Order: sequence, then C-alpha cells, then structure tokens
Amino acid sequence: MYLTKPKDRPFYYIVYYDESKRTRRSTKCKTKSEALLFLTEFKNNFKKQKLEKIITFKDFKSEYLIYSEKRFRPSTIDALKTTFNLFEKAIGNPQLRKIDIRIVDNFISDTYNRSASSASLCYRTLRATFNKALQWNYITTNPFNNIKAPKIEKKLPVFIPNNEFALIIKNTEKDFLSDLFITAYNTGMRAGEIINLKWSWIDFDEQIITIKNSNSFRTKSGNERIIPINETLKKVLNTRFPKVINISKDEYIFFKVKGLRLNVDYVSKNFKKICRKLQLNEKYHFHTIRHSFASNLVQQGVDLYIVKELLGHSDLKTTQIYSHLKRSNLIEAVSKLNKNVS
Repeated sequence: MYLTKPKDRPFYYIVYYDESKRTRRSTKCKTKSEALLFLTEFKNNFKKQKLEKIITFKDFKSEYLIYSEKRFRPSTIDALKTTFNLFEKAIGNPQLRKIDIRIVDNFISDTYNRSASSASLCYRTLRATFNKALQWNYITTNPFNNIKAPKIEKKLPVFIPNNEFALIIKNTEKDFLSDLFITAYNTGMRAGEIINLKWSWIDFDEQIITIKNSNSFRTKSGNERIIPINETLKKVLNTRFPKVINISKDEYIFFKVKGLRLNVDYVSKNFKKICRKLQLNEKYHFHTIRHSFASNLVQQGVDLYIVKELLGHSDLKTTQIYSHLKRSNLIEAVSKLNKNVS
C-alpha cells in the first residue's frame, strides 16, 4: 500500500491490493502531508476490515445456536430462535458486518410498535449475540450498543391470596399436583426447578432443599441455592417419601409416572385450568405462585435481600418489584408529614 500522484490529477492516490486485485483510491488531498495522514487512517480501517470474517447473518445464527445448545437452558434457546427468526424476516440475510445502526433501529422501532415487551426481549437478546460476534471478529462494532433500550411499563406482580390458594388446592384432583402446588407456594421455586426436584436435594436433618445443577438441569442463574423447609412443606414431603427408594435418592419427588420427569407445560396448563374453572383472576399463572411466595415474605417484613437469595435472583433490582408491598414502611414514611400540618 503506497501513495502516488498522477501528473494529470490534482490529488494523491492510494494504491493497494484487495484480494489480489490492484485497486486505486483517491485521497482527495493535494499536499503530501495531508495524503500521508489519510493513508495512515485508511491503513487502520483496512486492517480492521481484514480482521472481520465475512459471514452472513444466517450462517452466524446457525453457528451461535450450536454454540448455545451446551450453554443455555431450553427456554433460552427457544427465545433465541424466535428472536433470530423475527430479525431475519425483517432484514433478510445480509453480511453480518453490513448490519448497521439504521437497520437495527428500524427493527427495534417496528417491533416496539407491535409489542414493547417483545422489542425489549429482541434488543437484549440480539445485543448479547452481537457482542459474541464482536469477540469472534465477525464485526468491529456492535450496532445495538448505539441505540437505546426500549422502555417498557413496569407492572406490579400479581399474587394469590391465601384463601384463593386454599381453594385451588381443594379443587386439584391429582394429589401429586396439589402437593407440587403447595411446595411451590412455600418455596418460590421456578417450574423448571420443581419438576427436576429429587430426593437427593432434600436434607431432612438440616431441614433444607438445595437447588442443584446437573447434566440434565441448570438453574437460571447457574448458581445453586438453599431453601429452608417449613412445617407445611415438611408434611407434604413426608407424605410423598417412598417406602423403598434408590440408595442414591436420584428419584423425582413429583411425577405422573414414576421415574419420568413432568413437563412444565403440563403443570402450567393444569394450574391454569383449575384457576379458570374457579373463575379466579385471569392473570393467574403457575409463575404467579412464585410471586405469591415473595409477596407473602415481604408483607411479613422479610428483608428484600433475603427474598432475593431465596428466589435465586442474580440482581437485587429484580427483587425490588416487591418493595411496594412493605406497606408499614410506606405508612410510616407518609405519617412523618403530620408534623408539617399546623
């Protein structure tokens, strides 16, 4: 790569080889000093482009999904596939490095017009995947880093009062499901955690459950955590404890067919079916039981940090959605204004 100045032209030119093809480009500089500065900048940009591996979006999508299969939970993989498909439908299959701010901004804006939550999910998912493309030298900048995250309305979590939960249990015909619901209500465990719950996770001497990672299951945060067993849960577990058990205790606690793990959809759909039969709040879902566990603790004055640890949240900000339930704190704060009244 070097500079040259044709006799019949006013500007200096850069001569270089791109994929063995001799190419010439004008610097639009009339003095050599200006042309040398242009050449330095051009060299740097040219090197960056050479570092980028030319790959299409579809090829990157395929490679990233293979990479993700051994690292993420099935629900995360499903979310990735949905997001990738939406993005591909909107932009086609360009080279990855040609996806710029304008393209991603239009995609996020159009998605936001349909659904704010969907736009937020797409933004977070694609931003993370493009950061990986950056690490793999497929791109030199992440276009998602230069646009603002979509704002979504923060809704207060719905929770099930004790009397309504008792009604749900009373109308649950299958014993293993009623026991599962009670366990969820007293532990705040996620659906994926509770269907994977094994006797080897239970320590009756210490009165604790340890949510464990294994080859077939991984917690959302990737971390194991401990949940104490209260008296209500203890009764349920004692009832379910088998007379004959594998020495390793590697058996599921909740099952429809012994030895076979339950399906999350099966549990969720049965819970929803019961709620609808009783004409309860349409917003009730199985995950609402987890919200109810947290809400009950907060209303009993349990510190948010402890609630965070019990729920397995990686960030206290996630747990703070329950802070509005500390009514005594709110009442106390407002009552302090009384002294200002003459």
